Amino acid sequence: MSNNKGLWRWLAFIFVLSFGALGYLGVQIYLAAPPMPASVVATDGEVVFTGAQVRQGQRVWLASGGQQLGSVWGHGSYVAPDWSADWLHREAVALGHLHARAYRKAPAALTPAERGALDATVRDEMRRNTYDGASGAITVSATRARAIREVASHYDALFGREPAVAKLREQYAMTPDTLPAPEDRQALAAFFFWSAWAAATDRPGETGLSYTSNWPHEPLVGNTMTSAAAVWSMVSIVLLLAAIAAMLWLHGSRRHEAEAVPPAADPLLGAVATPSMKATRKYFFAVIGLMLLQIAMGVVTAHYAVEGQSFFGLPLAELLPYVVGRTIHTQVGIFWIATAWLATGLYIAPLLSGREPRLQKLGVDLLFWALIAIVVGSTLTGWLGTLQHRGVDFSFWLGNQGLEYTSMGRVWQVLLFAGLLFWVFLLGRALWPALTRPSESRGLIAMVFLSATCIGGFYATSLAWGQHTHYAMVEYWRWWLVHLWVEGFFEVFATAVVALLFSRLGLVRTESANRAIIAETIVFLFGGILGTLHHLYFTGTPTSVIAVGAVFSALEVVPLTLIGLEALQTYRRARAMPWLAAYRWPVMCFVAVGFWNTIGAGLLGFAINPPAALYYVQGLNMTPAHGHAALFGVYGMLGIGLMLFCLRGLYARQLHADALLRPAFWSLNIGLAMMVFLSLLPAGIYQAWASVTQGLWYARSAEIVHSRVMETLVWMRVPGDLVFAAGAVLLAGYALRLLRRPTVLQAAAGTLAPAAGSAAAAAHAAGR
Repeated sequence: MSNNKGLWRWLAFIFVLSFGALGYLGVQIYLAAPPMPASVVATDGEVVFTGAQVRQGQRVWLASGGQQLGSVWGHGSYVAPDWSADWLHREAVALGHLHARAYRKAPAALTPAERGALDATVRDEMRRNTYDGASGAITVSATRARAIREVASHYDALFGREPAVAKLREQYAMTPDTLPAPEDRQALAAFFFWSAWAAATDRPGETGLSYTSNWPHEPLVGNTMTSAAAVWSMVSIVLLLAAIAAMLWLHGSRRHEAEAVPPAADPLLGAVATPSMKATRKYFFAVIGLMLLQIAMGVVTAHYAVEGQSFFGLPLAELLPYVVGRTIHTQVGIFWIATAWLATGLYIAPLLSGREPRLQKLGVDLLFWALIAIVVGSTLTGWLGTLQHRGVDFSFWLGNQGLEYTSMGRVWQVLLFAGLLFWVFLLGRALWPALTRPSESRGLIAMVFLSATCIGGFYATSLAWGQHTHYAMVEYWRWWLVHLWVEGFFEVFATAVVALLFSRLGLVRTESANRAIIAETIVFLFGGILGTLHHLYFTGTPTSVIAVGAVFSALEVVPLTLIGLEALQTYRRARAMPWLAAYRWPVMCFVAVGFWNTIGAGLLGFAINPPAALYYVQGLNMTPAHGHAALFGVYGMLGIGLMLFCLRGLYARQLHADALLRPAFWSLNIGLAMMVFLSLLPAGIYQAWASVTQGLWYARSAEIVHSRVMETLVWMRVPGDLVFAAGAVLLAGYALRLLRRPTVLQAAAGTLAPAAGSAAAAAHAAGR
């Protein structure tokens, strides 16, 4: 560890500097956020909306499903519209029709000159900033107030049970009486108006630049891509190419160390797992169960894109609305991946230190049942809150907060935060001897523990927003959690764990792995921390966010260019000795991680990251194409690989049905590729064409989402989904076969050895 002091200092410097910059930009986002008005009034004195309605409307939308029921400012689900884009277009059309009456003609009968004058009138009125900082009032013309009322009546009917919009409601996968209370529907309309007002209204002192940097694309109000988005996109591409060239040059020119020579026999064969290590078995069975649940919910929600309220004719939405199904699908995906990684940490800690702390097994058992209670409790209360319309307070505290990937109620978030801190405590007490004892691998162990501490501590960002927090700041803190917690520290933790496992197996030299993991973490965090901002280009943030986010999100891709090469080297190492065949499928999962990191996170991620691209495709199916390939392909396969490695040591070798793992592995990866490249990506490209040519409202409209092309592409998911699901079922079959009673010969073969010699064996025996 001492030989790498320089690298550790650089890591600390990058960490502190990057988070300092991210915090500073958070202050700027807070200061530049679109103002929440005290009232919206017409020039004739009529109060259109009160400020209380606007603020309550945000809570109502989130409680009704929020980002699981359409989206606002592009973040959310994809069957219902983006409500800010939808309102903006409807209001512009309604205002145009009202102004067209001055010509005493139908809008379609206007001459080109009259059409141009009308369009200019609508555009100027929609873009003019009439917010008064002293009174807090937004003033609109009497004509615009009438247009607002027309649009509000549409949403009142849609979120109620008006029969006239029943077909549209079904196409949006909404249930009748999504909001039974009329006052809630009025508040919702106020919030949607405000989100669209911020999207079209020029910032103070600016002309042609709205609070959301002219997002969404809407020609009727003059929302076109800004010069800043175009320029910083070009800068990001140039930087990406230059950084990739520099990294490849450094990689090719550096002195390559001699590769490790694997030992003649498996160093982990024939030893004994401690009681706490054995206690992690149930975690891995829970992982597979949750994965199967996520796949089932994915099938249901995908089908709702065709039949909005039914599942092959069955009225399933009465019991399992789209909002609930998609919430479970997204939330459980995080749950099972995180559970696999948490269990791996608990499993390897005694292995690395050679010590079983007193009552460690009890702690592992308590944590498991606490996690199960959180998963079941948050899912059940979220379902009940949505089905029974329990209201905004219940949704925030116990039900569904309406925020993608972090939707559980605040009580469950607090409990999960406490559980993660307890996990860090269990991990730390088991690793402590290895952290304090000088050894070649101490640097890797320190990285495991530091990243675990960040995992526990940074979940606190889920508690940073409240019921009345400005929506721009809710998005800021949400992406701290989704991007930094999942894509940041969990990835560092898992990478360090894999490096440790490979060094223990003799596949890599420990000294080389020490340097490599610190250097890779420096490169990753340098781009990854400030790369968080690419999610926030158009969420009411200043232009500086576009500049910084574009540059650093491009740099996020740079280390991914070498991961494919590392995956190939990993595959070659795993074929070096016959005994390594026992670890073939865990290693193959790590190889798949390298592939999907390059394709899913790298190629598909950068396809949507530049501001010029995201301006047109934010909120379209290009995002789930990247999301599925990166979330399951990278983090999911990593979790499965770690799980298979741990199970290899937790059960007698003869119990492992590797014949099931081969088809399971290929089915999961081939099914995922079919899902992404036969359905999601083509759907995203088709929607992007609609967004570029006519506007985001059109790309997300029922006309496009339920067009023959899009519904065909939804059905094209079926082959990939079936292949993928077959892989998960085969994986479950493999796990169930581990529960067979071993023969005497199998039991004698042992399970897993501690790594620290005879003293460790004595400690393990004492732990039993």
